[in-house]
Amino acid sequence: MGAAEPVVERESEEVEVRGENGEKKEEGEERDVEKGEEVGFEYEEQAVAAESNTNDDHNQRDVHMSMMHRLNPTNPLRIVINSNTRAATPPPPSRFSHGSNNIRVGATPSPPHFSHTPPHSQPRSTPNPQPSITTLNSRKYTNKISLFLFLLHMVAAIGLVGFLIFKGVQGLIEASDNRVKRAEKRVLKFFLPQVEAASLLSITLAFAWQKAVRVWPKFFVHFILWTTFLMSLSAGILLICFQKPASDGVGVCFIAFAIGNGLYACWISQRIGFCSKILIKSLEPVSKFPDLNQPIYWMLGVGFLWMSLWNLAVIGALNFYFTPLMIVLLGLSLAWTAEVMRNVANITVSRVISLYYLRGMQSNTKFCFQRALSKSLGSACFGSLFVPAIETLRIVARALNLLEGEDEFMFSCAHCCLRVMESIFRYGNGWAFVQIAAYGKGFVKASQDTWELFERQEMEQIVDSDITSSICFLTGVCSGSMCVIVVAAWTARVHQSFTATISILAFFIGYLMTRIAMTLPHACVGSYLVCYAENPDNRLFDNTIKDRLALMKSGRDVAILTPRVPRRFAAR
Repeated sequence: MGAAEPVVERESEEVEVRGENGEKKEEGEERDVEKGEEVGFEYEEQAVAAESNTNDDHNQRDVHMSMMHRLNPTNPLRIVINSNTRAATPPPPSRFSHGSNNIRVGATPSPPHFSHTPPHSQPRSTPNPQPSITTLNSRKYTNKISLFLFLLHMVAAIGLVGFLIFKGVQGLIEASDNRVKRAEKRVLKFFLPQVEAASLLSITLAFAWQKAVRVWPKFFVHFILWTTFLMSLSAGILLICFQKPASDGVGVCFIAFAIGNGLYACWISQRIGFCSKILIKSLEPVSKFPDLNQPIYWMLGVGFLWMSLWNLAVIGALNFYFTPLMIVLLGLSLAWTAEVMRNVANITVSRVISLYYLRGMQSNTKFCFQRALSKSLGSACFGSLFVPAIETLRIVARALNLLEGEDEFMFSCAHCCLRVMESIFRYGNGWAFVQIAAYGKGFVKASQDTWELFERQEMEQIVDSDITSSICFLTGVCSGSMCVIVVAAWTARVHQSFTATISILAFFIGYLMTRIAMTLPHACVGSYLVCYAENPDNRLFDNTIKDRLALMKSGRDVAILTPRVPRRFAAR
């Protein structure tokens, strides 16, 4: 204590000298502070007079100050002193700065400094707000309303399928009319085998396409574009050759689609190189997760069983009232259910791949699958309702933009549709499933955040010109067309009147099963693009997208880009 006392005295003197220098600038303010200090120390001396026996003013102040530091902030004595201190005017900035520096050097703070800056009223530095980190393990359920509606729909669908199967069996066993029994037997003999054969063929093709796209991705893109054209054209010609009104109508639809498919393949020929590069690069992490295909296999197995029961329900609907209405309802239910199964697999694969890109994690596929079936199921149900409609609107908008010419009406309609597409894509797009999988967001929020990421990196043209979703769609059409060729030829041989109906059902089943299988490449490409937009400097990404953006900005990119709303129209 003796060694520290001279230091304190010198510090007190320095404070007093600096205070004198400061009085020349703000004399009135310094006098107020000094008055406050004097009042404070009078209370202090009265409180400790009975305990102190020294006559040295400086030592007495040091002892008093050390006692004040040991007092609890809620002590009445300290409250009284602090209340008197706060009544004084705060010191000028220059004196406060010097006093604080001196207190840091010395062993004991000087009395004048304590009187006008009590410990509990010292200014505190405000911490800088840290950016919030979005959790990767959200525990809340997303889109609960759509989840409830889907579960309610499934309960109704299971009840309806069970009831129609019961009616079909009842008509076969208990029907009193021989004509009804003969009709039931004819349906079972000439209808059910072909439809089940279409299911088996579709699931076989689904496995084959998925294997091919993983082993030969670049070859697969060229192959599926022209194979779909040939298969759909062949199916249409075959149906027309049967010379039945119903089969002729279905055949014309296939031929029209084949023509459009051929034109589309020619139009996107310059994009195939970039699409193949992205597809090859995005499929690289798949080898690190050997069980990544297991959720897709589960969805294919469940889908096959459900479609088998669905086929029996369709047969039962033929022996029930309002047969067309029942078949339409069953078809809509199957489409939504299959789309939900596809998006559940999409969310599972997207979570595994996106966490690998964003955090370098090797996630457990089983846990990601369980999360997709629970927490993220509502978003999968919600997106399954709107994404197909949005994709259809996207195709229509592109077609109208290509058809626009000098006709003012067509010009206005094309840009109006494009503005609608831009708006809808901002609030609902298929890329949202990546953020749903990674962060557990709702479908609309994920769509907005994903599109903002694309806009921030100026990737809208790259995203719009991506043909991965088109390749997956055409793969489903190719499988459906193959099923139609096999089933139509078989049915025309045994019971030609069922040809058109069975052809439509076979195409529907083949398309849906293949789309579930093609979830893997679709989810991998989506995760690659979205994660790149979130962190382009990640070492897992190469310069493919950067080079493409540079070519687009420089005007050297010769590829035909997807039509977008010109900025002069978007601003209106």
